[in-house]
Amino acid sequence: MKIATWNVNSIKVRLPHVLAWLESARPDALCLQEIKCATEEFPTLELKGLGYHATVSGQKSYNGVALLTKDPPQDVRVGLSGDPSDTQSRYIEATVRGVRIASIYLPNGNPVETDKFTYKLAWMERLMARARELLAGEVPAVLAGDYNVAPQDADVYDPVAWRGDALCRPESRRAFRALLNAGFTDAFRTFHAEPHRYTFWDYQAGRWGRDEGLRIDHLLLSPQAADRLIAADIDKAPRGRDKASDHTPVWCTLAEAGA
Repeated sequence: MKIATWNVNSIKVRLPHVLAWLESARPDALCLQEIKCATEEFPTLELKGLGYHATVSGQKSYNGVALLTKDPPQDVRVGLSGDPSDTQSRYIEATVRGVRIASIYLPNGNPVETDKFTYKLAWMERLMARARELLAGEVPAVLAGDYNVAPQDADVYDPVAWRGDALCRPESRRAFRALLNAGFTDAFRTFHAEPHRYTFWDYQAGRWGRDEGLRIDHLLLSPQAADRLIAADIDKAPRGRDKASDHTPVWCTLAEAGA
């Protein structure tokens, strides 16, 4: 079972790239972030033509997450509990072939001296609460998405320059580490210990051409999912295409249950 995540930075702009990648990579589930459209404007028909069900939590012009799955999703959950005033579309979760999959678009948090950073850390606390519930349920679960956190200096092209940024602040990294300490596994790091492998390259200053990026898109697996993990990697190819998203897909493969 192949599960992937991709911040597409506008599904309307990036739809041709998404369709092409689905045809070539054929994931069983693709978690999308920053779709930047209302739910009713999502290109469901185009994706249905490739055999994918689309489960969407959209938001006009900003944010938005979606799950594209070959099999019909079950028990869909939209949003994180803990803050009834939060109307931003950043979380969607469903069960697909017995695996609980969440698409996550974690807040950026910049500038750190504003309430945006406070919101980021509070959102991570709410995510941690949901993660604990999933762990308690002892089900295979994959928390996939754009975490807007580079966990270590090895995940940043210039750690000194980024030290004060919300993506690299100690508070952000500590909250991410809490997920790992609770029992989740970073799928990519299970197979790749090498530093400076990235999932995001800014459009500015020629960052892509110089491979100056950050690893901020992650697939975190519960113990029951990690037991079935057989492969994981970053697919850089989509980032090199014309009119590409500034992120690129990350994927993992799980063995079938009982295999």
